[in-house]
Amino acid sequence: MPGSVLLIVLLLGALPLAPSMEDKCSACNAIADELEIGLSNEKPRNHLDMRHRLDSKGQREGKLIDYRASELRAVELLDGLCEKMQDYTLEKLDTGEEIWVRIHDWDNLPAGKDKQEARAYSKHISSFCARLLDETEDELTELIKNGRAESGRIQKALCQELSKHCSSDGDDPDDDNMNDEL
Repeated sequence: MPGSVLLIVLLLGALPLAPSMEDKCSACNAIADELEIGLSNEKPRNHLDMRHRLDSKGQREGKLIDYRASELRAVELLDGLCEKMQDYTLEKLDTGEEIWVRIHDWDNLPAGKDKQEARAYSKHISSFCARLLDETEDELTELIKNGRAESGRIQKALCQELSKHCSSDGDDPDDDNMNDEL
């Protein structure tokens, strides 16, 4: 029995428990990239017509809301974002740097890539995405509604300004105390 406990402890020690802290900035950037893809794939939409009632003269009452400034647009962009992140996994580059990459075909992973490990990383980034959106959803929604979250600016807005997972000089401000969050 004591030998099996020692074996379990050794096995657990050898497994990567969670991606390291450097990956938080990279994970945030991957989420921002996926949001940018959603922005670039947006189709033009008409204004939202909220004029459903008639006044005593037969004129329609209510508001006409620009779709680009609507909360509906923000909800549609953010809805399902974290589920899309399940198509991402962590890849180690030759330089030793780890980045999040999209997997297009889970059945044809690159040689040497363990599917089970890759799937575990995809769950890590998906849950990280859920926490990130939970923390920043209100501010991100306002950025989208105000037109300040446009293509090319999402990474800076989400990862540097709102979540502070990345800094403008490339250093990770949370490096010291949050190694286990991802």
